[in-house]
Formats: sequence, C-alpha cells, structure tokens
Amino acid sequence: MTAADFLVTTPLPDPGMRLLEAAGSVTVAASRMTRAELADACESGDYRVVVAQLQDEFDAALLDRAKIAGISNFAVGYNNIDIAAATANSIIVGNTPGVLTDATADLALLLILAVARRCVEADTFVRSGKFSGWEPELLLGHDVSGRTLGLAGFGRIARATARRALAFGMTVNFSPRPPGERVVSTEELGEFAGRVHQLAWPELVATSDYLSVHVPLTDETRHLVDESVFRSMKSSAILINTARGPIVDETALVAALRDGTIAGAGLDVYEDEPRLAAGLAALPNTVLLPHIGSATVPVRAEMARRCAENAVAIARGELPPYPVNPEARAR
Repeated sequence: MTAADFLVTTPLPDPGMRLLEAAGSVTVAASRMTRAELADACESGDYRVVVAQLQDEFDAALLDRAKIAGISNFAVGYNNIDIAAATANSIIVGNTPGVLTDATADLALLLILAVARRCVEADTFVRSGKFSGWEPELLLGHDVSGRTLGLAGFGRIARATARRALAFGMTVNFSPRPPGERVVSTEELGEFAGRVHQLAWPELVATSDYLSVHVPLTDETRHLVDESVFRSMKSSAILINTARGPIVDETALVAALRDGTIAGAGLDVYEDEPRLAAGLAALPNTVLLPHIGSATVPVRAEMARRCAENAVAIARGELPPYPVNPEARAR
C-alpha cells in the first residue's frame, strides 16, 4: 500500500482506527465533509479507500470521477452509495452486516413500550415538579401485552423483534416484502411457525395496534408509510421506525399525529436526517431518538472492526470480508 491509504470521514470507535493505522497511513477529516470536499478527495487520487458514514453521499456523478478502489461504510445500510455506479466504476463497497440485530430489536421494543406508556412525558412531568402524588387518570397510556404487533418486513431484525414481542404476550403478524407480496413457507418460518401470521400489507396496516417498520430503503419502499397508510391504521395505533427514515413520509406523519389519525410514533430515524419535519419535535405523542439503534459499546466495536477489515482488504486489492458488490472486482 502507498501513502494515504485511508480517508476516514469520521473516526471509528476502537478497534477500528487501530486496525487502519496498523495497515497503512490514515487521513481523518477535521470536520464533517461537505459533498464538494468529499468529491474533491475522491477525485484527487490521494486515497485508496474511503471509510464512510451514512451521511456521506456517493452519487453517480461523484463515483464516475472518483479515483478510489473502494468505500467501507460504517453501517449495515448503504443507501448513501449508488451501488450501480460504484460497480460500473470498479469501486468495491463493504458494509457491516449481521452485527446489530439484537440491539436494534431491543430498541424497537423500547420504543413500543416508551410510546405506549408515555415514558418521556412522564419523566418530564416528574422533573418539572408537577408530580403531586398518585392520581387515577394520570398519564394513562396503552397496553402492550395482548395487543397486535404488525411487522413490515420479516428479516433478521423483524424476527428478533417478533421474538421479544411474543415474550410480552403480543399477537405478531407480518408482511414480508411490502408493498409487494410473497408467501413465506412453514419451513422458512422455522421457530415462528404457528406463532406468527402472514398478512397482506393492507390487512397488516388495518389490524395492527403497533406497526413496526423493518424493510430496507429502496425505490419501492420510499414513503411506504404515507398518508393513505395512516388513514388505514387504527386511530389507536402507534408507528415504530428503526429502519430508514425515508420509508415514512414524515410530513404526513406529523399531520396524522397532530390530527389524531394515529395515536403515536416512536422514531430512531428520520426522512431528512438529522433535520426533522416541521412540527414533529413539538408533538407530545412521540418518542424521538437520535439514530441509536446500534449504539451499544460491543455492537459499535464489532461494526468498527468489520469496517476496518473491509477497508484494509480493499486497499490490498483483495475482496473485503463483507462485500456489497463483489462483482465490481471483476470489472
């Protein structure tokens, strides 16, 4: 490897930086890079691999001019990268899959409980000195046990969420690939056979007390949850999103929450992150978290290790252990 092997847009947690520094020279951006700064760096020929974050956008125009061997994304998702353009330009992309399943499922259940039982409102109530003793109708919320959870998607995180919800005595339904349909066999359901039920997307929306989003962001799932979906949900229903922000039409969500079309929402991701749709932050029937689905020390450490291993392999001209587009290497 040559000088300046790695451009790191945001420092990785341990052991990521140590692994990169042991493998070659590392340049760390002094602050969050603008698109122009990122484009200039990629075009300069000074770096073999960019170690990137979800906020770093690699569109086709940037990738067509880039003189890099690859991008190692510090995330499971990679919707910030035009994969087709990367592949066409022989730029390998790596990600960090299979690390944050349990942590994100824990957070989904946390949001269900927090919104249902109005935990943030209750905490603020106590801290503001308003608590004067037990009252029969103080901060009444919604039940979780015995209620119906609808899962949009049924991949690893959705299944882990289902496992937790079943332990809480919830009825669990799912739609595997909304808005499209496919039949999930008993064999594929495995441990969940007879314990969860597949529904068509419109029926899932209409019957869920809690609708939790667990699909990747694609052209088909962008604004999957829109005004028409909110109108079809129960007025007592609560929306949970720990997947990707643009899957939910956030402006329509604000209107639905404000008008009482649905009862509440728990979000860890946002459509135009880190900005929120106008009015969202003022709504009391929400719990809003700062994209912390994977934010445990062990999970972030393992993500950093995999991200660094991807970057080192790409810099050496090898296929990374966690490739998104392995076909790019053959071009």
